[in-house]
Amino acid sequence: MVCGSIGHGGIGDIRYFHSLLKKEGFDIIDHISAEGIDYSDTRDFRDKKDFSSKIVNHDLEYVKESDVLVILANRPSFGTAIEMFVAKNSKKPVIVFAKESIPTPWPINFSDYIVTAEEELITLLRQLDTY
Repeated sequence: MVCGSIGHGGIGDIRYFHSLLKKEGFDIIDHISAEGIDYSDTRDFRDKKDFSSKIVNHDLEYVKESDVLVILANRPSFGTAIEMFVAKNSKKPVIVFAKESIPTPWPINFSDYIVTAEEELITLLRQLDTY
């Protein structure tokens, strides 16, 4: 499962990595294509408690189904942080992908691996043999 910021403009990055990893022969759990789940254009959730619950429950179910999480860490995301925490507590490998510097220790602490390039990510996933 590829996780990253959706509300802060990162949905295109997630889709790009889905495409890249599929092209490389990996099975992808696509949690963003389900109908009614793309919230990239929603700017305020304060009055959307039911919608929020639907998204969170949906995403956490996909974390449970995943063998490994790839975290796109160059944009902030509350959801991605929780998904990392859940995966880590479930003993699933967590890979942080960050081309740029990360100015916070949190994603580093909850990751098992840190990669900075697409080729490095693909090599690592093949080594983990989870596809």
